[in-house]
Amino acid sequence: MSKADQEALRLWLRLFTTTTLVERKLDSALKREFDSTLPRFDLLAQLERAPDGLRMGELSERILTTGGNVTWLVRALEAEKLVTRRVSPTDKRAAIVRLTAAGKRHFAAMAEAHERWIADIFSALPPSDRRTMQAQLGVVKDRVRSPRSSS
Repeated sequence: MSKADQEALRLWLRLFTTTTLVERKLDSALKREFDSTLPRFDLLAQLERAPDGLRMGELSERILTTGGNVTWLVRALEAEKLVTRRVSPTDKRAAIVRLTAAGKRHFAAMAEAHERWIADIFSALPPSDRRTMQAQLGVVKDRVRSPRSSS
């Protein structure tokens, strides 16, 4: 393995470990303050960005999880009256999920806290380093999404 390959592997491991630690910290804070989880937060965030609602399949794609997990999450959020699920007017086989007014209020409170937690975590880096990291990770993201990317 070349030195460049070793560096790439070390970078991947650092990125993966850091992401896992940040996710655990956020999930713990969401449980403590909102009796919620990061997957629930992510699902609500997607719905907040889509006022007309999203199909279950779209939710699954956007939060990068299986249809079964999305169904389970939606059922739980529906029981708490944070989302509604209705048959699509254009495709009777599909369900459209939307935030309720209570869901919008609940998500807004969680999003405000989430933003504070993220700002606190990344406050260890100067703003210029954060901008550089964001740009460089964007390059990697584009490489992974590229159809020409290996693997």
